Amino acid sequence: MFFGGNEILNQFVESRAVELAEYISKNKATVRDAAKIFGISKSTVHKDVSERLKNINTKLYSEVKNILEINKAQRHIRGGIATKTKYRKLNTGIYTYENNR
Repeated sequence: MFFGGNEILNQFVESRAVELAEYISKNKATVRDAAKIFGISKSTVHKDVSERLKNINTKLYSEVKNILEINKAQRHIRGGIATKTKYRKLNTGIYTYENNR
């Protein structure tokens, strides 16, 4: 039987939360960007930096929380720009359904 597995797992999760937060803070990244870079789900990133980090490093948590609030406020603008770009490319023939798969 393996003892101490929970402690090792907790240390891994805590260190991942701090790494994610440092990445988001340094790069002003979105949850989606961090998830892609670290190869984990957006849900995991969000849980790590919005719940777990609060108990690990409150200063870093505050920094990341502010960045995520800014990202959330800008989300609709980014979506509009992405849609505009997509349809501009569609109308010029650069963007096709087959190329976007």
